[in-house]
This record gives sequence, structure tokens and C-alpha cells, in this order.
Amino acid sequence: MSRIDEAAEFIPVRIAVLTVSDSRGLAEDKSGQTLVDRIEAAGHLVADRRILPDERDQIADALRAWVADPAIDVVISTGGTGLTGRDVTVEAHRDVYEKELDAFGTVFTIVSMQKIGTSAVQSRATGGVAGGTYLFALPGSPGACRDAWDEILARQLDFRHRPCNFVEIFPRLAEHQRRK
Repeated sequence: MSRIDEAAEFIPVRIAVLTVSDSRGLAEDKSGQTLVDRIEAAGHLVADRRILPDERDQIADALRAWVADPAIDVVISTGGTGLTGRDVTVEAHRDVYEKELDAFGTVFTIVSMQKIGTSAVQSRATGGVAGGTYLFALPGSPGACRDAWDEILARQLDFRHRPCNFVEIFPRLAEHQRRK
């Protein structure tokens, strides 16, 4: 069973938050603010925050810039993961991923099923890794952001979480780049 090892030291992670929306500004960005509030309450650092329209190239460019930035460990986006024609965040993430974390979407669906039942089938939440940076795409509702953070990311981004966590393998994420 998962647990927090109280003897281990907490390691803050530097997280960028991206809201994808054609209609929201910072004042209306409840999902992005939900993430910011939870990130800071957990003791992590919000390294950057942006709002971009539902444009695949712009989203992918922002993700790539954050992946290239050594001051960013994790990128979490919210919005644009649905089924409509303007929902292109998942495709933009996959344009950037070196490896996809298939189980992230599965676990998010399991968590969502407990809250919204079969409506969870409409989510395309995804996670991946590129250039030693974790990237996660969440739906654009505050509830989905709360669920993803509280039930998955808060634990996996805590070095003290056992039996394993994302933070402990940061040093090895970009091994393939050192072999060249």
C-alpha cells in the first residue's frame, strides 16, 4: 500500500501550469488557479504560468520551451482534452513526448469514475516525459484538476511517497541524452 515515508526529506518540484482556453483570462482561470493553489500548498514551486488558445502549435511550442528550461521539472496543462474539434491539447502533448505514461490516463479514469461515473470515458487525460521533464494534460474543470492533483500527482510528485514516485527517477529521465 502507498504511504509517505516521514523519515525522508521533502524535495520541492518546480512546476509550470498551462491553461488552454480560447475564452479565459487569468481572472477566470479557475482550473489553473486550483492547480496553483494545490502546488503551493504541497510545498512545490510554481515556476511559470500561462494561458494559451486551443492552437496545437502554440501549445507544443510552449511545452518544448518548458522542457528545454532547466528551471522546470514538471508541466501540468488544463483544458483542451475533450472530444471537440478545438480540443488539441492531447495531440500537442504527444507531439512533444519522448515516452508516454499510459497508466496515467488509466489511473485518472479510475479516479474520475468514482466521482462522475461513466462520464469519465470522455476524458483524454495523458502524461508523458520529454527531455527529463514530466508533462501532464488534465481536463479543464476545477474538479478534474483537484482529482488529478489530490489522488495522483500530489503523491507521485512527493519524494517521500512509497513504494515509488516520479521524483526519485528525475536523475535518470534523460539518461539516453548522455549516451550520445
